Amino acid sequence: MVRPDYAGGGFVNLIASVAAACGGTPRHPPLRDLPPGALAGARNLVLLIVDGLGDAYLRREGRGGALLAHRRGALTSVFPSTTASAITTSLTGWSPLEHGMTGWFTLFGEAGCVGAALPYLRRGERAPLGVRPPHLFRAPALTDGLARRSIVVTHRPIAGALYNVHHCGRAERRAYDTLAELVEQTVDAVTSGDEAKFIYVYWPEFDGLSHRHGNASPEVRAHFSEVDEAFAALLSRLAGSDTIVVATADHGFVDSEGADALDLADAPGLAALLRYPLCGEPRAVFCHVQEGRAGEFTARARDWLGERARVCPSAELVAEGWFGPGDAHPRLAERVGDVALLMHGRTTVKDWTPGEARHRLIGHHGGASDEEMIIPLIVGSA
Repeated sequence: MVRPDYAGGGFVNLIASVAAACGGTPRHPPLRDLPPGALAGARNLVLLIVDGLGDAYLRREGRGGALLAHRRGALTSVFPSTTASAITTSLTGWSPLEHGMTGWFTLFGEAGCVGAALPYLRRGERAPLGVRPPHLFRAPALTDGLARRSIVVTHRPIAGALYNVHHCGRAERRAYDTLAELVEQTVDAVTSGDEAKFIYVYWPEFDGLSHRHGNASPEVRAHFSEVDEAFAALLSRLAGSDTIVVATADHGFVDSEGADALDLADAPGLAALLRYPLCGEPRAVFCHVQEGRAGEFTARARDWLGERARVCPSAELVAEGWFGPGDAHPRLAERVGDVALLMHGRTTVKDWTPGEARHRLIGHHGGASDEEMIIPLIVGSA
């Protein structure tokens, strides 16, 4: 398993370098391979996050392309290696321990339910969480602490979402529908004035296709070529604008199918010991167990999973530093539950609640494999 690096070689450190280069006050050390001084001199700093683009995928599929040609190195994601945790880090500069976003599904005691923070919905109900974002999110927007004009360029379906609006703070928001429009909006943002600017750009479709078709699928390979061409076009269009473009990802992927894709209902007696549906991710599962029965649940889970997972108290992962350093979110213990299932190999564990469609994704993330945890550092100048 790959431990996340929060001391100078990880995603949180990249965000610290960006923040310091833009006149902010980072909470964590800068990235060793890209210190703030290497970025601060450019009039425009663009951070491009390609959701799901792991470093292993880039090195395997990127030969002859612009992304691999500008690869500076690699870094670790946060834990869990998933969008809810890592994108919140990118928008705040806080570690998961601090901001408290611990997976796609989270027990939000403030809302009295298990929910998904990014779409801001209760699990299985497709109903709003019912509380205002400041009740769930305590980290301020990164852009609000920068000494530069800040612009967020993101996908139109999420541009006005409660999660996104809250974490963008006072930054200007620009929406796009297609990859070509992402390039256009980014170029427009860079050239919209002579002042120093920070432009945060997010592309989600690589992640979506990897979930639906598998990271190793022809569909994802074809899309990666489009992303690579868009990156090359962006650098070309920005030539002479005094811009540095830093591209990376929030996590990578593993594909899990067939015997690797486990159903909690097939585990003898486990579901009956839970107080809530599974939280976290199918690759990093957080279990809220009935009072006084954590030992029984742990023993049953270890018998069922064997070498396919590390089964341990969730507090053990916190103590070992998996979620990062800092001042822990006051509800972190509630959100990570009693017992954690950290998957080995390509194993996933899934449950379903009433109202949820019984379908499985092929591509997954959230775990600690190198494919999921190691993300690229890509730097281009224009």
